[in-house]
This record gives sequence, C-alpha cells and structure tokens, in this order.
Amino acid sequence: MPAKYRPDRDGTHRGAFERNKKKIYATQSVCGICGKPVDMSLRWPHPLSKCLDHIIPVAKGGHPSDIDNLQLAHLTCNRQKSDKIAESYGNVTDALSNRVLPWTYDWTNYKAK
Repeated sequence: MPAKYRPDRDGTHRGAFERNKKKIYATQSVCGICGKPVDMSLRWPHPLSKCLDHIIPVAKGGHPSDIDNLQLAHLTCNRQKSDKIAESYGNVTDALSNRVLPWTYDWTNYKAK
C-alpha cells in the first residue's frame, strides 16, 4: 500500500512550505499549542525541540503551505495534538477530542467523602 501523498513534504507546496518555515522560525518564539517558550537551540528528536504545526491539519483540509495555517510548536505538543483541530479560549488552547483528560491528580489534597 503506497504512503499518503503530502504536498508539503514533496511536490507542489514544498518550496513555499520551506520559505514559510524559515519565516516562522525567525519571527515566533512561543509554542502555538501550549503557549510556552520554545528553545530554538534544541534539535530533533528532543521532545521540546521546535517544529511546525498545521493549525488546521492537512488531513482535515488545511492548506499545506499557507503561512496563516502554520505556527511554531514543541515537537511533543504537535504530536499530542496530532490531526485534531484546536480551539482557542483566550490564552488557553484545548484540542477537540475525547482524550483531553488531566495528566495527574494532586492526591495530597484529596479528601474522602
């Protein structure tokens, strides 16, 4: 079975994607998903390294190389978002899915009823 064709990886949109990637890396410094600073010196495969996120995923019909559909993100944030569409509420961004659950619970403040 052949791999799915991604126009931002090769083909028609590759050149525009690379130009916009350089612009975003030069002008943005905060992750568009979690809102925390991105350390530009970290390199892949470090989980907090820089990468580009498609705001509207290509799999959901987003434009593969339009600068308005690209944002800076941490590698781990982008992987957790996957192909979900995020919805912004002020400075907080939540991914629309059934897996948005708290990662930890502070059991020291737990009181049994």
